[in-house]
Amino acid sequence: MRSKFLFGAVIILAVIGLVSMWWIPVLWSLVIVLPLVTLGVADMIQTRKAIRRNFPLFGRLRYLFESIRPEIQQYFVESDTAGRPFNRLHRSLIYQRAKRELDTTPFGTQLNVYDNNYEWLNHSINALDFFKINEHPRVVVGGPECTQPYSSSVYNISAMSYGSLSKNAILALSEGAKIGNFYHNTGEGGLSDYHLAGGGDLVWQIGTGYFGCRHPDGNFNPEAFGIKAQHPHVKMVEIKLSQGAKPGHGGILPAAKVTEEIARIRLVEMGKEVDSPPYHRAFNTPIGLLEFVKQLRERSGGKPVGFKLCIGHRSEFVAICKAMIQTGIYPDFVTVDGGEGGTGAAPLEFSNSVGMPLRDALAFVYDCLTGFGLKQHIKIIASGKIVTGFDLVKYFALGADICNSARGMMMALGCIQALECNSNTCPTGVATQNPELVKGLVVADKKVRVANFHHDTVKSAGELMGAAGIKHPDDIHRIYIHRRVSANRIETYLDSYPYIPSRCLLQPPYPKSFELLMKVSRAESFEPSFEDVDFEKYAWAKKPMTG
Repeated sequence: MRSKFLFGAVIILAVIGLVSMWWIPVLWSLVIVLPLVTLGVADMIQTRKAIRRNFPLFGRLRYLFESIRPEIQQYFVESDTAGRPFNRLHRSLIYQRAKRELDTTPFGTQLNVYDNNYEWLNHSINALDFFKINEHPRVVVGGPECTQPYSSSVYNISAMSYGSLSKNAILALSEGAKIGNFYHNTGEGGLSDYHLAGGGDLVWQIGTGYFGCRHPDGNFNPEAFGIKAQHPHVKMVEIKLSQGAKPGHGGILPAAKVTEEIARIRLVEMGKEVDSPPYHRAFNTPIGLLEFVKQLRERSGGKPVGFKLCIGHRSEFVAICKAMIQTGIYPDFVTVDGGEGGTGAAPLEFSNSVGMPLRDALAFVYDCLTGFGLKQHIKIIASGKIVTGFDLVKYFALGADICNSARGMMMALGCIQALECNSNTCPTGVATQNPELVKGLVVADKKVRVANFHHDTVKSAGELMGAAGIKHPDDIHRIYIHRRVSANRIETYLDSYPYIPSRCLLQPPYPKSFELLMKVSRAESFEPSFEDVDFEKYAWAKKPMTG
C-alpha cells in the first residue's frame, strides 16, 4: 500500500503539473493535495502505528471511525434496551421526568418478560389510593448518641466532588436539592464553595485524603473538621471506606490540577501532587473506625455520622459489627455502594471485576445488622444504578431505608452518557473543568430539572407501593419482588436472600451461612484469623480465605 500511495501521489502531482501548463488555476488544488501527500509521507516515516505506516493517509480513517464509534453505537446501532451502563429506555425516562415531559410508554413493554433476571413487583387487589398515602416519605437518621438527627428524603444525590464535576454542575445539584428538600453528598473532594452556595442540605464525605480537614502531612485535622462540620448546611458526615467503581484503589491528583481554588478547598499545597491512599491513616481496626465515628460526631456537634463502603471481604463487615457490640458505639447510618457504581475515572479491571454488586451487598449488610441486633440504631443507604421508581422499591425490599443516585442526577443535569468523564471534554459541561464547556450548563434551568427528576421518581415509587398495598417503604419486604431465574422457575427476593433471625449472631449456634465468618472475624482487626478454623469441615476450602 505504501508503494501504491507513492505511485498515486507522483501521478497526481504530475497530472497537476501538466494541466497547469494550459490552465494555471489548477495549481490551487495543491492547497489540498500537498498537505495530504505530506500527511501520507509522515505516516510512512513514523514508527508508532503500524496501520498508518502500512496504509499511509488511508490508515487514518480507522482512528477517525474509532473516535466516533460511541456516538454511532448510541444513536444508530443499539436498541432501546441494550445500552450500557444505562439503556435508552432509562435515559429517556430520566430526561422526560427532568423536563416534565410525557413519561408514559405506548403499546406495552419492550422487555422480554421470559428472560432470566426479569424482575417485577406483585400488585394487590386491595391497592391503595395514591392520594391517601405519603407521596414523599421521610426517614429520620440518628442513633442513640446523635443529638441532631436529620429527616432525610428516601432519594438523594450520591457522592460527587467539585473537580470531578464542574462548578455549574455542583451549583445546579445543590440548588436542586434545596428546591426538592433532599440532600447532596459532597464526595471526597471536600466541602466546596459551590456545594455551600446552592443552599441545599449536604452530607460531607470524608475520604482517605481528608480533604478540607487535613494537616499539611495528609493526616486528619480534627480542629479544621469541627469548624466546617458545624456549618448549618452540613446535615450528616460520611466516612468513605471504599466506593463501588474502584474499591480498594486510591488515587493521585496531578499537580497541574491543584489550582489555587482546589488547594484552598482541599487544604493542600498548590501546584503539588496530592495522594489519596487506599486506606485511612486515622484508624486501622474496626474499633478504631468506631472511635473515629464517635470523634466526628462529637466534633460536629452531635450530627449523624456513618460510613460508606463497597462490600469486599465479608468478614471485615462482621468484624465491624462485633466492634459495635464490644464498644457500644454505633454509626448512625451505613451507605452500601454496589460494585456497579460509577466514577469519572477508574481502571477497567476495578470497574468490571472488583466489589460485591449492590443487591447481594445490601441483603448481606441488612442481615448482619439484624443478626447482631443493631438495625434499630442504624439506617442503611443504598447506592448503585438507582434511577427509577422500581429501583427504589426493590432496594427498599432488600433492606435499604434511603437510596442515592449519582449518574441519574447527572443525566437530569443533561449528561448524555458520552463516556468522556475522564477526558475533561464532557460535551454537556457536567464532568469537565473546561470553562467554555461549563458555560453551556445553565444553573437556573438545570436545578429545576434535578428537582423535577427527584420528585417524579419518588412519586413513581409511591405509586408502585400503593399498587402493592404498601403505605411506606418500611412496610415492603423481600417477598414482594419476583425474579425469573430460568424458563420455568421464579424466585422472590426472599427465596434468593432468606432473612436470618434477629440477634442470632450474638451467640452460637449461628446460621450456617455465617458460621465461618463469625469464626474468622474479630473486633480488634480487619484481618481475619484462621487459627481456630478446621478447614476439613469446609470441603470447598482449598486454602485460607477471608470469607
